[in-house]
Amino acid sequence: MSDTPDTAAPSRPRRSDARRSIDAILDAARIVLGERPDASMEEIATKAGVTRQTVYAHFPSRDALMAALIETAAAEYAALLDAADLETAPPADALAGFLDAGWRFLRRYPLLLDPTVTWIPRPTSNDPHDVVPPRLERLIQRGQRTGDLDGSVSAAWLTAAVIGLQHAAAAEVSAARLSADEAATLCLESTLRICGSTTTRPTPTHP
Repeated sequence: MSDTPDTAAPSRPRRSDARRSIDAILDAARIVLGERPDASMEEIATKAGVTRQTVYAHFPSRDALMAALIETAAAEYAALLDAADLETAPPADALAGFLDAGWRFLRRYPLLLDPTVTWIPRPTSNDPHDVVPPRLERLIQRGQRTGDLDGSVSAAWLTAAVIGLQHAAAAEVSAARLSADEAATLCLESTLRICGSTTTRPTPTHP
């Protein structure tokens, strides 16, 4: 016999409870592993306010939890880029928005900058390695067409240079050689110079 609304209703709260547990575990893993990459599943469970058994019920291994965390991180980064108005903002503003999205992402996931973490899985969707360069290259090409950015240099090369510059700046922050504010300012100034921006940008909103 098919389920009536009365008999089907209990499954919805169970699914909702499971989703809340999963979200709490992933957020706890983001925080705890960002502070201590070698933290145990027990520590993550405690931070999430669930039992260790609950963590393993959703994520049968530490690798499974890490993979889910990276999938979540990739989706969040994609959403940050979507909100950065890369396609329509003035090119200098769009470059600043692109960099700011990266800083916001790295601030939420410092685990990705930790040199002691030797294994980070690639996400199956929204992989930044695949998603980020084309979006930045389109932004730079748009600025070159409008004359706001230097058109004498390959957009593909400028894309690689800007991404490499932000990675280098983030590494300086991780090594405590620059503050986050200093890195964000230097990164934006250098990016605008590299891309030959004709627009002067104010001091950025720092991560």
